[in-house]
Amino acid sequence: MPDLPPLRDVIARHGLSASKALGQNFLFDAHLLDRIAAIPGDLAGQQVLEVGPGPGGLTRALLKAGATVTAIEMDRRCLPALDELGEAFPGKLRVIEGDAMKVAHRIEGPFHVVANLPYNVGTALLIGWLSGAVWPPQWASLTLMFQLEVAQRIVAAADSDAYGRLAVLAQWRSEARLAMKVHRSAFTPPPKVMSAVIHLTPTPMPEGVTPRTLERLTEAAFGQRRKMLRQSLKGMPGALDALRTVGIDETRRAETLSVQEFVAVARVLG
Repeated sequence: MPDLPPLRDVIARHGLSASKALGQNFLFDAHLLDRIAAIPGDLAGQQVLEVGPGPGGLTRALLKAGATVTAIEMDRRCLPALDELGEAFPGKLRVIEGDAMKVAHRIEGPFHVVANLPYNVGTALLIGWLSGAVWPPQWASLTLMFQLEVAQRIVAAADSDAYGRLAVLAQWRSEARLAMKVHRSAFTPPPKVMSAVIHLTPTPMPEGVTPRTLERLTEAAFGQRRKMLRQSLKGMPGALDALRTVGIDETRRAETLSVQEFVAVARVLG
């Protein structure tokens, strides 16, 4: 194991500071970063995709765990620090400069995604990973840092305040759990909100349901979440008939439907 300088020293030497515009918040606590890297299980010999590594705090923990890491970073100020980390772990770190929403990671075979996601693109990236037409996906697991409120929305149960479209999209063909909470004081600079790490693993995809249909259905149903389904779904052709076919009362509201009930309606819609 290489003898690495403290991350704070690396950041000071390269004159780095967290960019608010890029949604950056740096983590320095090596013990905390090791705990996050351990959430997916044994990463020795595994491929990992990391988005937004910044100066490489979590990257260090992943490399120490034995992973081969592909990191996508759009802040070129951080590239020299990542290059140094790559030299310390020869052949184990590949850095791609660019926007994770636009560039291809080019990883072949199964991989884990482990990332302290930039707050401004985290949800969009998650939905992209969840909405692939091909299932099971290339990723074997997702271990992602979010604002606590967003994390709670991802793992929420039906008929709870946090339950909505994001919960259905996350849970209809994957298992989602809140793995750990992270206090705002752990970050530099401290964000205004608490954070949490969620862990998702793919599960078998229900037959007869397409991601696009479920996305359209949940978008319509939760677009007017305080209204009855007969009102929120009236603009979606066939939706009210599908409710009747499944036996769901159209006077219910979207947040009262379980993930399985949304899947059943989507199956009828085809």
